[in-house]
Amino acid sequence: MTDPTRIQPSELDQLPDRDPEETAEWRASLDAVAAAAGPHRAAYLMRRTLERAQDAGLALPKLLETDYVNTIPTAAEAAHGFDGDEELEARITAWNRWNAAAMVTRGSKYGVGGHIATFASAAWLYETGFNHFFQGKERDGSGDQLFIQGHASPGIYARAFLDGRLTEAHLDNFRQEAGGNGLPSYPHPRRLPWLWEFPTVSMGLGPLSAIYQARFNRYLTHRGIKDVSASHVWAFLGDGEMDEPESTAALALAAREGLDNLTFVINCNLQRLDGPVRANFKIVQELEAQFRGAGWNVVKTLWGTAWDELFQLDTTGALVRRLREVPDAQVQTYQTRDAAYIREDFFGKDPALAEMAKLLSDDKIIECFHSSRGGHESRKVFAAYKAALSHKGAPTVILAQTVKGHTLGKGFASKNANHQMKKLTVDEFKEMRDLLGLPIPDSAFADGRVPYGHPGADAPEVRYLHERRAALGGPAPARRVHPAAALPAPAEKAFTAFDKGSGSQSVATTMAFVRLVKDLVRDKETGRRWVPIVPDEARTFGMESLFPSLGIYSPKGQTYEPVDRDQLMYYKEAVNGQILNEGITEAGSMADFIAASTAYSTHGEPMIPFYIFYSMFGWQRTADQMWQLGDQLGRGFLVGATAGRTTLTGEGLQHADGHSPVIAATNPAALTYDPAFAYEVAVIVKEGLRRMYGEGAPGEDPNVFYYLTVYNEPMPQPAKPAVPGIDEGIVKGLYRFREGSGAEGAPRTQLLASGTAIHWALDAQRMLAEEWGVTADVWSATSWTELRRDALEADAALLRGEERVPYVRQALADAPGPVLAVSDYMRQVPDQIAQWVEQDYSSLGADGFGLSDTREAARRHFGVDAPSIVVAALAQLARRGEVPASAVKDARERYGL
Repeated sequence: MTDPTRIQPSELDQLPDRDPEETAEWRASLDAVAAAAGPHRAAYLMRRTLERAQDAGLALPKLLETDYVNTIPTAAEAAHGFDGDEELEARITAWNRWNAAAMVTRGSKYGVGGHIATFASAAWLYETGFNHFFQGKERDGSGDQLFIQGHASPGIYARAFLDGRLTEAHLDNFRQEAGGNGLPSYPHPRRLPWLWEFPTVSMGLGPLSAIYQARFNRYLTHRGIKDVSASHVWAFLGDGEMDEPESTAALALAAREGLDNLTFVINCNLQRLDGPVRANFKIVQELEAQFRGAGWNVVKTLWGTAWDELFQLDTTGALVRRLREVPDAQVQTYQTRDAAYIREDFFGKDPALAEMAKLLSDDKIIECFHSSRGGHESRKVFAAYKAALSHKGAPTVILAQTVKGHTLGKGFASKNANHQMKKLTVDEFKEMRDLLGLPIPDSAFADGRVPYGHPGADAPEVRYLHERRAALGGPAPARRVHPAAALPAPAEKAFTAFDKGSGSQSVATTMAFVRLVKDLVRDKETGRRWVPIVPDEARTFGMESLFPSLGIYSPKGQTYEPVDRDQLMYYKEAVNGQILNEGITEAGSMADFIAASTAYSTHGEPMIPFYIFYSMFGWQRTADQMWQLGDQLGRGFLVGATAGRTTLTGEGLQHADGHSPVIAATNPAALTYDPAFAYEVAVIVKEGLRRMYGEGAPGEDPNVFYYLTVYNEPMPQPAKPAVPGIDEGIVKGLYRFREGSGAEGAPRTQLLASGTAIHWALDAQRMLAEEWGVTADVWSATSWTELRRDALEADAALLRGEERVPYVRQALADAPGPVLAVSDYMRQVPDQIAQWVEQDYSSLGADGFGLSDTREAARRHFGVDAPSIVVAALAQLARRGEVPASAVKDARERYGL
């Protein structure tokens, strides 16, 4: 017991105490309660006092953790106005449970697998939403945005089967897509674009994307593009998934910007893929503290109504204390043990609980500990959802406790291995049928095959389902691409401004891109649809000039006077700001990009995002989100600035990008370009706008995104050569930029270069001619990857009996001599085309780790500077006998290589 006469040091000692006597009385009162009624009573009174202070609006720190009980008591559920038919909804849920399990079990004979246990635990979390909350797209073209937990997809398919959007044939093709009629394993919009809107099974990306989707909805509304304030974002997550850093990376953003259009529903079945989420701890309490600390509204829905009797018997608080201390793994064990075990291990730890247990039947104990969870009862889920929608000023997280594998039988429920269990036996299905009360006769199990179940298109369950969805605005989930006219092409002058070159002025391609964007955002028709995204490096990329003209988006506007207000390019924030400046978060910026790039389908509003970033910190750091982007059929421009391994002087190993085009090449939706000149950047962006947002060509897929690498090295920008078909060459990936000149019959070679490497190739062209009598043609390879893809398509055409020559072979058909390819990337980048080049082929690149030094020293180190190119070209010619072998040795010595 604390000595009331002793004053403990406290941070509050720094504040003036206007009435020390009153303070002492309060302290003495607390000590007296603790002495007379015990510490638990004293703690209860303090909690009540803090709760009252919070209700009164007093400025006190919030409690980060509450007791392990429901936030909304049973007595308060009626106030939330549940208006559904519980019996019909229970029957709908039963059919969905059955068909989800049947679909995975039937598919298991093909070895394609599937997951049953997750949906079994979460069925009511989805069904309550579908029947009462999730707005469809038929009302305003937007509706709600649903981020479905990936492993629950069989249950979503089962419901789509019940509502008539899928057939038995579809279900029988679950995870069998090669024939063209299958269902993807998880939510994959690219594979099933009329149903799935958001890919979520790469864990952690769903919660991150949901936050930025809710934020982008506000952005669209504040900018006057479209009022989507009625849209609500629902993210269904697993408690194990919350360990992914992306899952919680943006919680503070959601709270800071008051995203009350966002609700996380975390299915707390206490199990991850291999075992308990927090075996020795309590994941619900941990998540509650984490979300409360971040500023979220937290609703815990833990216990079902069977627990009401136990809480009423708990006159001493012993039950609540015991629930708070039992670790999750033990709760999981209770779900699989008999009443005797639970009596001894749970109730036997406290005399008061032991007395309570004497009043409980074994059946009651089994019901409570085996199945009665808040996430399994429609009224409790309904009350939680209603509370989430009613709460204003902050996002809400619902922590719903469930049992993994619920209703699947003793072999599944709460077993550590249930995530990997793919099927039930016929006997287990019959037990499940009886538990769910489904009218499926034994005779339906012909040859041991489990049947699908459907009450009939005109059954009360199906009519009810359709009525509820009609009232909520149509089916869900659903993805729509709204019929709309293509965006008009911007004025041609924005693109032709670079055709004359920069004269004597040196301009980096990064600056050229920024200048192009500045012109495009001024376009009267499409300018407002551009979404500039940058992760706190705008000044690095020369974008600060966009601050005062476009403004940086902030829902609060600018509540301060910026320190640089007296400057022309001051830091301007605005409610209708166009720039998304995300701070130091590539993951958050990519989530922004994904939301903006898919607004054409989510909201029927095509937006043109460009996300500019350090190329080293784009693909290698957030490549998983680039795959998500491709799956979600996003459109827009990713721009890897300060590109290349040798252009970013002095920054060193972790800043020197020599491989991003390699990673980008692995993504089928990414069109990767490494332009050398400003006019090439303009041509590529113009083509991208046409393909993604314009009329497009027959058979052309608009659901792609562009990755452009741009450099920070200022160089004179040449005029666009008057070469026939140059635009086609730029888009396809290769064209001859400068033909070599030399004596007739002189040895000849072809230099292919991309990005900043073309300047070294041009120097090498001059040196070869002046110092070695060798004529070299210089080619700009704007896209090694597109050249390779075209060649692969040509190979596939040949196998089909079609005659087709790869573009790279066509372009180089009349080019004499060997080919030497060079880039500021590892040799693997230009080597993508090697097998389709008929001439002798060799390459130079910046393989290995980067380093800090001058550009010149770095290029000499990697062997890609102009003298290195000269030596490599001479070596090729020497092998062919076209120059003396001694020329190679002489060149090395002359250049000090």
